Amino acid sequence: MHHPTTEESTGSEPVYMGLPSERVLRPRFTVAVVLSLPVLVMNMGPMLGLPVHHLYSAAASGWIQLLLTTPVFFWSGWFFIGRFVKSWRELDFNMFTLTVLGTGAAYFYSAAVVVMPQLAGAAAMPDGHGHAAGPALYFEATAAVTTIVLLGQILEQRAQKRTGDAIHALLDLTPPTAARIIDGREERVPVGQIHAGDRLRVRPGERVPVDGLLLEGASSVDESMLTGEPVPAEKTPGAAVTGGTLNVHGSFIMEARRVGAETVLARIVALVREAQESEPPIQRLADKVSAFFVPLVLGIAALTFTLWLVLGPGPTFSAALAQAVAVLVIACPCALGLATPVSIVTGVGRGAQAGVLVRTATALERLSAVEAIAFDKTGTLTEGRPAVAALAPAEGVSENELLALAASAEVPSEHPLARAIVRAAQERGLNLHEPSEFLAIPGGGVRAGVDGHAIVIGKAGLLATISSTPPAPAPDWADKGFTVVYVARDGRFAGQIALSDPIKASTPAAVAELHRLHLKLVMITGDAEATARSVATQLGIDVVHAGVEPAGKHAIVRALRDDERRVTAFAGDGVNDAPALAAADVGIAMGTGSDVAIESAGLVLVKGDLGALVRAVHLSRAVMRNIRQNLFWAFFYNGLGIPIAAGALYPVTGWLLDPMYAGLAMSLSSLTVVSNALRLRKVRL
Repeated sequence: MHHPTTEESTGSEPVYMGLPSERVLRPRFTVAVVLSLPVLVMNMGPMLGLPVHHLYSAAASGWIQLLLTTPVFFWSGWFFIGRFVKSWRELDFNMFTLTVLGTGAAYFYSAAVVVMPQLAGAAAMPDGHGHAAGPALYFEATAAVTTIVLLGQILEQRAQKRTGDAIHALLDLTPPTAARIIDGREERVPVGQIHAGDRLRVRPGERVPVDGLLLEGASSVDESMLTGEPVPAEKTPGAAVTGGTLNVHGSFIMEARRVGAETVLARIVALVREAQESEPPIQRLADKVSAFFVPLVLGIAALTFTLWLVLGPGPTFSAALAQAVAVLVIACPCALGLATPVSIVTGVGRGAQAGVLVRTATALERLSAVEAIAFDKTGTLTEGRPAVAALAPAEGVSENELLALAASAEVPSEHPLARAIVRAAQERGLNLHEPSEFLAIPGGGVRAGVDGHAIVIGKAGLLATISSTPPAPAPDWADKGFTVVYVARDGRFAGQIALSDPIKASTPAAVAELHRLHLKLVMITGDAEATARSVATQLGIDVVHAGVEPAGKHAIVRALRDDERRVTAFAGDGVNDAPALAAADVGIAMGTGSDVAIESAGLVLVKGDLGALVRAVHLSRAVMRNIRQNLFWAFFYNGLGIPIAAGALYPVTGWLLDPMYAGLAMSLSSLTVVSNALRLRKVRL
């Protein structure tokens, strides 16, 4: 069976993922809303005490409702009719089968009563009190259910369309062209024309076009898309460079080694696509019960028709037809169709108030069943940017003096470590001076002149070239995974500065609450083992995987799902997290993270606050509890209403369900479901 994955034309209607696109459904929904409202008022108004029946005759009301409902059923609901026919052709009953079965019975019976008034007179039945209860019109059921199901499809289409956005965002990381060097000349060529062995020049601010090896020059390369770490990696001749990473400063020449589908970025794209396509859609409970509910309702309607035809009071055919149609109408899944979408829509709105953006209803549903949550470290558990963690000045130098020297020298630098040092000095209110000269040494550090002093900041090796070898850092600095920067003034060692990625203030409480909810917590990070262990120990994370590449994160998440058979969520914020976000049962992105991560996820924590993740778990459980309550009332209504509509009480009491009250009961069941769902607006998270 063909399922298009991109918009393509089928007649005049484009389809997406096998369903009409939102662009097609939106005008149909608008027409359905506009035409359904007057039908609802005309049909249900008298039951609610509105004096609308004084405005027109019963015959005029019937014709007006017929004219308004016909385009809703046939045009707005044309897609559902097509699915209904297909379900019968393939004997694959679903929610559409049930929907059109009920709306069609309501429409055609009501239309027949309007066109042939004699049918209404002939079908009139005693109501048990000596009065004739003429057949009611059920146009409002047809119009309302068609409109509601259309709304659900539009919401589903919006979610489906986003599945390809992550792929496009990843592909955008590859530059369209590259500077290829041939016989000493540079030429700009499309990246697709680059072959293994080509020599390429990469300038500051450019992205590396393909995977390769640095041949000449040195630079700092932002590899956060791979590692998630905010500190650029220093690259010197012989170092590997990866396509899609950002050259921060320093020009270099590289040799292309892997191009096209062989690059790391291309493999990440493939993993994301594979994970999204292999993810089976959640089949709603309403679809599952339709497989036996449709034949059951048809069987009851046929049995009702036969019994009334054989045993009922005359005129038997009209009576049998009326009661059989009543069964089909009262089985119309109005409350059943409302049970899930109304709760979901209300829950989505409540989530937005709590800082949780729900991108797909499926993600919200699955989160309620999650048993394990895996986290990226940088930007998820931690702030995602370095900060000064400790200062160790040399003898005769104060902490403030050391920090002011380093910060003044780093003022012109855009390096993340430099910005952290400047930020720390500003937070202490220290006076900084613009350096008179400034030289960035790729892969080494910085040389600057500040107030007549020669300042050198960088790695231990850089300082060893201008002064004695600096002392080793404090032992616990290595255990905590700190990055150490050394400072010299006028050729003499001035001190050391330790930098780290601090844990977010909200993380400890959030982790404690997730443990209280009996969830297994796993950290998966590209950072070093010592740093990862330090963070995990402070937070009480159950399992730690360090030094993991994007494909490795994907594999670990799949192992949690498939090998341990746990419903798994993954929370991350970087490009390197995209495969894992797509592979998890529920992908959760930080709103402060990359666009790629956000597009790969089903839930977004708007402020990047893990406290919002706790609220999301509570919300998902509340929504699913609410849906189960709604489904109970929907099934209870059908279970009670169908036998009464069939006339089960007539042999004992002589009482039949007046069609008007059957319509009112249907409305009340829907009102019960809606009222219950609206309670989610007040749920405490």
